[in-house]
Amino acid sequence: MSKINKIQLIESLENEVEKHLQIAIHTFQNLNETALLQTPEHGGWSIAQCFEHLNSYGRYYLPQIETALDKTKEKSSINTFKGSWMGSYFTKMMLPSNTKKYKAFKDHIPPLNLNAHAVLAEFIEQRETLLNNLKQSRNADLDKIRIPISIAKWIKLKLGDVFQFVIAHDERHMQQAKRVLSGIKDFQKI
Repeated sequence: MSKINKIQLIESLENEVEKHLQIAIHTFQNLNETALLQTPEHGGWSIAQCFEHLNSYGRYYLPQIETALDKTKEKSSINTFKGSWMGSYFTKMMLPSNTKKYKAFKDHIPPLNLNAHAVLAEFIEQRETLLNNLKQSRNADLDKIRIPISIAKWIKLKLGDVFQFVIAHDERHMQQAKRVLSGIKDFQKI
């Protein structure tokens, strides 16, 4: 892995999170409960389930990130980030350009019966927290801080890798939710 500019990486990730926030607010937040809970005709998750899946990861990673950043007292003068091969591998798996489907881990499978508007409100709140974490990380060493991953806590990734994975994972499921919405709109036209 080659070194990249830390501030440019953080700004790119902040822009992606801002985009996800805007989509959640302007595209999904004001849909009715029926639309948010409708599962696709050929199977798969509803829009609310897509967001609940992301929330389940946020419930794990956001406290981990906050704790790690809070423990980092000294300001880092390191202006670069060099991701790990494992972090890069996990991030590439989650990129929407990777069309391979993955089965969700048991702890991250969303239930059918959800309070859809509460799910979206939690997603929005979590992404605002993620933005704050990104801002705080400008003064941290993204290579030095390690975060245990949710599926195997004995494996720890660099903070920069975790940010990239979480945000790529968000993008993957935001696109899934958009496809579900598109199917609902097409169905309603008939």
